[in-house]
Amino acid sequence: MLDHLPALQVVVPLMSAPIIVLLRRPGAAWLISTLASFVAFAIAVALALRVAETGTVSYAMGSWPPPWGIEYRVDALSAFMLVLVAGVAALVMPYARRSVAAEVAEHQAYLFYAMYCLCVAGLLGMTITGDLFNVFVFLEISSLSTYVLIALGRGRRALLAAFQYLIVGTIGATFYVIGIGLLYLVTGSLNFADVAQRLAGIGELRPVLAALAFITVGLGLKLALFPLHQWLPNAYAFAPSVVTTFLAATATKVSVYVLVRFYFLVFAPSQALEGVPVGGVLIALSAAAIVAMSLVAVFQPDLKRMFAYSSVAQIGYVTLGLGIANEAALTGSLAHLVNHGVTKSALFLLVGGIVLRGGDASFASLAGLGQRMPWTSFGIGVAGLSLIGVPATAGFTSKWYLIAGAAEQGSWWIVALVVAGSLIAVAYVWRFVEAAYLAQPPAGAAAGEPPLSMRASEAVAVALCVVLGLVTAFNIGFARRAVGLLLGGAG
Repeated sequence: MLDHLPALQVVVPLMSAPIIVLLRRPGAAWLISTLASFVAFAIAVALALRVAETGTVSYAMGSWPPPWGIEYRVDALSAFMLVLVAGVAALVMPYARRSVAAEVAEHQAYLFYAMYCLCVAGLLGMTITGDLFNVFVFLEISSLSTYVLIALGRGRRALLAAFQYLIVGTIGATFYVIGIGLLYLVTGSLNFADVAQRLAGIGELRPVLAALAFITVGLGLKLALFPLHQWLPNAYAFAPSVVTTFLAATATKVSVYVLVRFYFLVFAPSQALEGVPVGGVLIALSAAAIVAMSLVAVFQPDLKRMFAYSSVAQIGYVTLGLGIANEAALTGSLAHLVNHGVTKSALFLLVGGIVLRGGDASFASLAGLGQRMPWTSFGIGVAGLSLIGVPATAGFTSKWYLIAGAAEQGSWWIVALVVAGSLIAVAYVWRFVEAAYLAQPPAGAAAGEPPLSMRASEAVAVALCVVLGLVTAFNIGFARRAVGLLLGGAG
């Protein structure tokens, strides 16, 4: 059984979805989804420990060896992401029962959990597969389920947000599949490692550069790379709270992960990136995202939308490290995938509690929240410090490595950019503090914390915002191993 853990990583959540649909009972659907998520997390941890002890794990589907068959490949980079995706999936499920019951119609609840399992399976599949076309298959599984999950939000605006994401997501997937079609035309292979090896011996790079462009745009739409982010704020703002939390912590991060694999493990060995200003373009777009989206977040009337725009800015920090591309910056970039994922999990879980008690998260309704929901307000404050990057929080460690990477190559304006982005984050986090602690609650305002099951998930997420800032063995340690793999060392 242990030899088949890579396959079970995807099979467990994937097979849970049709079982849920057959049973059609919300309680059973939640239980199956919860069990599947925790089993997937246990498998991800087991695979990460195995990679740390013995190195890369390769699993040939149907015993067909790569590149002829589909390979599931777990190395330092993919193990890092598997733990993030499966960990967040497990984290939100205790929270989901009460939250989904409040935000999703009862007769649609079982469909919600079925789509959730499909989304988890799709993201795990994108992370673990070593096949270019298989990435597309799992990308479509996760995307199609995500459209439904967003549409299940309250009100017609959720349907509009889902439709906008469907259009953008379809364009992104089309660009991606064109790109891998060009790579297959040139190399005759779809295995990541085999394509990289064959590209190294190809002299005609024009179709390869075209593939690079298509794949970059396609994945850029999926990861909300500025200015391809227009779908994200509405999707996060109008989706059910569980969906917003899961997507913010995982979906864009997995797309970044796939882009990283292409840039550093497929195109870079072939010298296709030589003379192409990929790094400069990423740095420019990242700088625009960090400044512009942080400023836009300051002026949002709703807490959920504010943190949605903040997510676009935080993705800018990740792509900034990819643009700098030295060891320190890449370590900060990969660590920020986990640090930001945990931080946004905490924030959106806490905002979901506010929505449950008060009906919305507009700043007008947050007056005096510190008195009415003291735990929730404190938790948002702690997670907000991590979002800013205050020392002893998760957000500080990754930003520190980004600053070190920029200073190493003498790019002091990038150092100033990271500091400026953090200062703007202070401004929008302060808006919450001002409303919650310095304003008087309106008469008749809802009071009381969310149920204990929801607070348990919130507490774990908030605690991780601090723990990952003090104990960096996983986020920084695994990020360093992954960077060794990307830069040609041991992974």
